[in-house]
Amino acid sequence: MAQQERAVRTRRAVLEAAAAVFAERGYAAATIAEILHRAGVTKGALYFHFDSKAALARGVLQEQMATEYHVPRELKLQEWVDAGMTLAERLPREPMLLAGVRLSADLQGRDVFGSAWPAWAEMTGSLLAEAKERGEVLPHVVPEETAQVFLGGWIGVQFVSQAVANWADLDHRMSDLFNHLLPAVAAPAVLVRLDTAPDRGARVIAEVGRKPAASLAGVNS
Repeated sequence: MAQQERAVRTRRAVLEAAAAVFAERGYAAATIAEILHRAGVTKGALYFHFDSKAALARGVLQEQMATEYHVPRELKLQEWVDAGMTLAERLPREPMLLAGVRLSADLQGRDVFGSAWPAWAEMTGSLLAEAKERGEVLPHVVPEETAQVFLGGWIGVQFVSQAVANWADLDHRMSDLFNHLLPAVAAPAVLVRLDTAPDRGARVIAEVGRKPAASLAGVNS
């Protein structure tokens, strides 16, 4: 058991170090040597878990999807908003997410290690499909199309926020994105109930921190 725990800690240390290096330097400029130095592990330990730099990049992309803050809500559209707003709150502070942004936008590298964009679009499409089944969205809405439109807007919001404010205004820009898109998606009776405030992500994260995991299934907005 102790050996298994060490292996888990080592893998996590390697992923966190790789994420930090990828976020700062991008995939092409990142080196295994620097990742090893930051992780404080041996080359053998790293290659036990990841057999290449590309495998490390894939691991980072997979890890960011595994750390999503999700609280079930009465409204599936609120779950969608919460997913976006918590991501906007976390992204500037978490190298794993910052690395995912940079890796996903690497048009040369994505053929080697993939991208997080399809997974984010799939999650959005799934939530919108459930919302449509519940009558939360307007009849003309096609979940998969809306998911792709939202993905494009979200990617743009990220890059503009990084360029003009070093991520400081990302929560406000994400709130604006939802406020402009939701009237074309949500049924009017649902739209007025949605919380898209810039501090929504911070409040959801605080809520998750206060509640035992077993109790989250019964949480409503």
